[in-house]
Parts: sequence; structure tokens; C-alpha cells
Amino acid sequence: MIWLTWRQFRLQALVVVGAIVLLGVFLAVTGPGLLDTYKLRPEEFLKQIQFDRINQYLYVAGQALVYAAPPVIGAFWGAPLIARELEAGTHRLVWNQSITRTRWLVTKLAVTGLGAMVVTGLLSLAVTWWSDPIDDAIDSGQAAGIFNVPRLLPAVFGARGVVPIGYAAFAFALGVAVGLLVRRSVVAIAITLAGVIALQILTPILIRPHLMTPVDTTVVVTAENMRGLQLSGPEVNPTVLRVEAKLPGEGNWKLSENTVNSAGQVQKTLPGYVAECGPPRPNATAEETRNQQPMSACFQRLADDGYKQQISYHPPNHFWGLQWREFGLFLLLALGLTGFSFWRIRRDLT
Repeated sequence: MIWLTWRQFRLQALVVVGAIVLLGVFLAVTGPGLLDTYKLRPEEFLKQIQFDRINQYLYVAGQALVYAAPPVIGAFWGAPLIARELEAGTHRLVWNQSITRTRWLVTKLAVTGLGAMVVTGLLSLAVTWWSDPIDDAIDSGQAAGIFNVPRLLPAVFGARGVVPIGYAAFAFALGVAVGLLVRRSVVAIAITLAGVIALQILTPILIRPHLMTPVDTTVVVTAENMRGLQLSGPEVNPTVLRVEAKLPGEGNWKLSENTVNSAGQVQKTLPGYVAECGPPRPNATAEETRNQQPMSACFQRLADDGYKQQISYHPPNHFWGLQWREFGLFLLLALGLTGFSFWRIRRDLT
């Protein structure tokens, strides 16, 4: 059974493993040099490497391949694994050779499923190891070129640590379960591919922020930490909708931000004078520019009136906590889908 299972999915496996090995060779060759550069000049590390095209390509390709691995594994390893047998009717031949349905499914899931987790784990480990100096530099406040997203933010988080392994396990189990239900390889591939991609998009929005209790804090807006000012209406006396402030420290994942008054009530609009806290309008006259009060005085007035920013966020030290919780969640979902597959093949499949 093990030999037969390998023969059936070896083409898909060789394609994925080949791409990973090729990337791994480049990471292994360039990784030590990247780490040496970081140790020599840690404070200017990103400025040193921002124009190195090889590092840029590897950084982007590594993340893209880690994100692509679960959908590919689910769609092309998991979905056709059983659906192809049911569609062609070859499962009957195996079941008539003194091999039970449970043993048949266990062998297929063990060989292919564990292989998917190992392959994804090695890929994630290699990318995480290679990117570690870049992630450390970004978390310390550096930013240059494409190297400007902290590892805790959704764009990077799913391509680091153990989370990709959980995604791969879930994607594979989902593909197998869908294949058992629809019994058509092409349909199962399409459903699994769409489902896994949708999950990767929705998880950072709906699930990940709630896996750990976020930190709540209040920040007084100043000219130094102000990062955004949203206006609406005419250029003269516009309505100030919101102000955005930077959190102390680096590498934080901001979940929500609201302006509250001295009584702690969330404000939908702000006093009109806040419009003058930003830079002069592009078409402002010289007299208007001269009459505009300094930004520091404007923000001081806002603070004196009791307005603050109420911010909910995950700090950088939540990274591994979120990683293990998300990994555990998707591993449990994968086990649930696997249990459904065993029930389906023993009780409901004719």
C-alpha cells in the first residue's frame, strides 16, 4: 500500500519538493552572508541590502512560496487523493484484495499528509531562518525598500514559524474530505483551492486578532507621533473625521484606534481646529500658511481638551503565542476533517 500510494502521488510531490529544494539552495548559500552583514552593521542593515536584487527576490519568493504551499498541497495532493480513486472505480479493486477501507485510508493519509506537513515545515523553517535578520531589523524600527513590514503583521505572519504547517495539515485534510464528498477530482480541486485561499485571507481578519487578548492603551497625539489626519468636506472648514497616532515602540500590530474625549466616549468627528494640525494645504495662500498655528500648539490644545487615542494592539512579544495558538487551531480542524473522512468512508460510502 505504501509503495502504491507513493506511485500515485509522486509526480505532484516531486514538483513541489523540486521548487522547495531550489529555493532552499539559494537560501542556504545567501543566508550566512546576510547574517554576517547584520552582525557587522546592525543599525544600518536594511540600508545595506535594500538595493541587492538577489535578497529582494529571495525575500519575496520565500514568502510567496510559503503562502502558496498550503493551497497547492490541499488542491493537488489532498483533493485528488481519494476523489481520483472513486471517480475511476479503482478503490473497489483494492478493497477486494483483503485490504480494509480503514487501512487503505490510513496509509494514504499517513504517507501523503505527513509528507505535506514535513515539506511545508522545512520550507517555513528555511524561510524563517533566512529572514530572521531582516525581521529583527524591521522590528527595531528600520525600514528600507520592500523590507518594511514587521513579522507580526498579516502580510508576513503567515509565512513564518509553525503556522504554515497548520495551514498545510488543514488544507490537505480539507482536500481529502471534499474529494470524498464530491467524488470528482476537478471539482474537488477547485473547491479546495478556493476554500484554502479564502481561509488564508479571512483568518487575519476574523480569527487571529482574538487568539490572544490584545493590549489596550491610550496615546496623546503629538506632532511627532501623528501618522494620519482624515478630513471630509470643503477645503474651508472641513470636518475632521479621525486622527491616527503611532504606538510607542516598533513591530506592533494595531487592531483598532478610536479618538475618545475626556469622558472616554468615542468621537465620530473632532473639533474643527484639528484640521490645522496637519501640514498646510497644497493650494493654501501665503497668508493662510502664516496664520496657521504651529502643529505642536495645535496638538497641545487637543490634549488640553482631553482628547486621546484609544488603541488596541498586539505587541511583538505576542508573535510566538499567536503562532502556536493558530497552529493548534488548524491542526485540530485538520484532525476533525480526518475523522469525518474515516466516518464517511466506513459508514456512508458505497
